Amino acid sequence: MMKKLPVSRMKELFSLLGGDKALYLPLMKNGVAEFGKWEASKENSLALDSLNTVKSAKDFFFPQSEDLVSFKRSGKEIAIEEGPFPNEEFTVFGVRSCDAKSLSLLDRVFLSDPEDTFYKARRQNGVVITSACFKPEEACFCGAFGIDALSPGGDVSTWLLSDTLYWESQSEKGNNLTDKVKGLLQDVDAGDKELIASEKAKAKGIFEKLPFKGLSFKELSEEKLMEVFNSPLWKDLFPTCLACGTCTFICPTCHCYDIQDFNTGSEVKRFRCWDSCMYSDFTLMAHGNPRLSRLERFRQRYMHKLVYFPENNEGEAACVGCGRCVSKCPVSINIVKVAGALKKEGAKNV
Repeated sequence: MMKKLPVSRMKELFSLLGGDKALYLPLMKNGVAEFGKWEASKENSLALDSLNTVKSAKDFFFPQSEDLVSFKRSGKEIAIEEGPFPNEEFTVFGVRSCDAKSLSLLDRVFLSDPEDTFYKARRQNGVVITSACFKPEEACFCGAFGIDALSPGGDVSTWLLSDTLYWESQSEKGNNLTDKVKGLLQDVDAGDKELIASEKAKAKGIFEKLPFKGLSFKELSEEKLMEVFNSPLWKDLFPTCLACGTCTFICPTCHCYDIQDFNTGSEVKRFRCWDSCMYSDFTLMAHGNPRLSRLERFRQRYMHKLVYFPENNEGEAACVGCGRCVSKCPVSINIVKVAGALKKEGAKNV
């Protein structure tokens, strides 16, 4: 059942949500929106009206780096100490539809047999409160993957309109959280429902006018795998790529990682960290790297997201159309441009 809360009481809501567990939400830091920890005792610079944070909510469930185990040697004895297990309970507020969808894609990777216990623990301990998008940016194309930005999902869905926050539980976790803050929430009436319907209709009109509204990735299917793989267009597309890895590090669905050992002098720490298919040492093995050229690595990124991943995941592409790679790539080469070029080339060969 939908509830509502006056925006004037939002700080009370945050104090309740962050009272006994960590609360993270979009904050302004150095002029950009990033997820940060809410602290009731401090002045928090809220950025709830920012469409996307620089990095997604993925970080809370699959952090950029984490210690796994450490080894200490004393003579011939080796002491093994496990790293800290993620047992912190937390809430993430203000997650957009695209980022919420990315978590379900990551679930397919990390919760498949064998399960990643670190990721599983964070998913169990974390509560996701989403926020609907009423003013998308030009770089957005979540609709190409069937994502409804106005029905954001998560454990609790929220709609921020003018002076009111509308709140609706979507899961058992959401029900428990709603009970916790029910003293602040009010019932909605017919006028509220009309307002929400009206604002949704206006927002849909905006989505219809976005530059990438007609974007489709269906042509890059398993049936055309070899055709796409061997396309001569890769030679034209890859040269501008700097292989900087920006696209992989801001992507909410990228999930490749490396495990490394670091000698501190007193112990050896084994840690996990994000990796990027754009780097020359990615998947480096004893006999060398299977993708020696930048062209091969460039092609691998897009083939994986648009062909390989869907083939193994019931048609689900490893992209949610958040638009971060479109807006952040320093040389303006991104998944939209690549897919568009391949689609155009495919149409010529029909």
